[in-house]
Amino acid sequence: MERFELPDDPLAGELDAFVAAHHLAERGRALDRTPDFPRPEFEAMGADQWLGLTTPSALGGRGLPAARAAALLYRLAFRSGTVFAKLSLQPEFSTVLREQGSEGLVDEWFRPLVAGRRLVGNQITEPHAGSDALAIRLEARPDGGGYRLTGEKSEVAFATEADAAIVYGRVTGGPEGVTAFLVPQERPGVTRHVVGVDLGERWQRRGSVTYRDVHVPASSRLGEEGEGFEYVRPELTRERAMLAAIYLGVARSAWVETVEHAGRRMAFGRPLSANQAVAFPLVEDGADLDAAGLYTARTLARLDEGKDVEGEAALAKAMATRIALRTIDHAVQFHGGRGYSNDLPFEQRWRDVRSGAIAHGSSEVLSLVAARKLWPRRPPA
Repeated sequence: MERFELPDDPLAGELDAFVAAHHLAERGRALDRTPDFPRPEFEAMGADQWLGLTTPSALGGRGLPAARAAALLYRLAFRSGTVFAKLSLQPEFSTVLREQGSEGLVDEWFRPLVAGRRLVGNQITEPHAGSDALAIRLEARPDGGGYRLTGEKSEVAFATEADAAIVYGRVTGGPEGVTAFLVPQERPGVTRHVVGVDLGERWQRRGSVTYRDVHVPASSRLGEEGEGFEYVRPELTRERAMLAAIYLGVARSAWVETVEHAGRRMAFGRPLSANQAVAFPLVEDGADLDAAGLYTARTLARLDEGKDVEGEAALAKAMATRIALRTIDHAVQFHGGRGYSNDLPFEQRWRDVRSGAIAHGSSEVLSLVAARKLWPRRPPA
């Protein structure tokens, strides 16, 4: 516990140099005050292959195993906060396009996404269908050689900035499940709005997207009708485990800074760290961050081995979010009034991590996912 060293990786030096050259820590702070999509950094990350770390090299990515990618995301979050680590994951959020889209769609949208030239978003949530994604109502009505989309998507990241989006809806008269479509966002009948200002991660500029009889060709369908959730489930498993690494990286940064502060700050004639009410929570936070990191690393290693880790990835994200929020809250508390202000980065880090308990599966739903892995069938009466 006396020292902390970031996990090493052959690409660590290159990543640190990129963070410093593009002032990502400072830029992440600025994007909280003046929310905007960081297009220049997005393009730079694509040019230097920091988007889509697990994406196969044939598609422009690094082709790294998930465990290595997560270690680098942890490092990126430690150095600069959640913004650019989350941005690095954008191709991971679009694997349904990569794996189920036609060669033409992959060339037109996925490759440019990895290169930082086009932004592809995801649209699952609806006003009445948040965690209950099975309640999706967006209608995809067959129309000759394609479909007509009608409905509304809410809580959409990059609502007005995305060039295209993976949109989930139900085919009228089709199979029971939901179907995924790749929809360019400039199509006639698409209306986009940014709604309010979020508590954190304001750079994502979330909002709503409304579809009014929007035509998409059959070639824009991703995979088969009714199979959308089966395609997205493995994507969710991967991204949840890697999001856990991001939240732990941000929290570890706050912890390191707070430990140093507590050792320097004098209160009542002795260091703040001499006060058990400060020292004991920091010791526990450090141990819990280690424990969550080890659990997440094991989950990712098993994922790379081809094991089913859906429940473990769900728990990793829920646990990492909880521990990270508590750790950053202690950083705010032990830095006093300045910790509560935006003079220091802790309040923003807390706000940015807070979304982790909601987005990509709420903590409550993730606990349910894990429980179903423990009890896959209803016990006998």
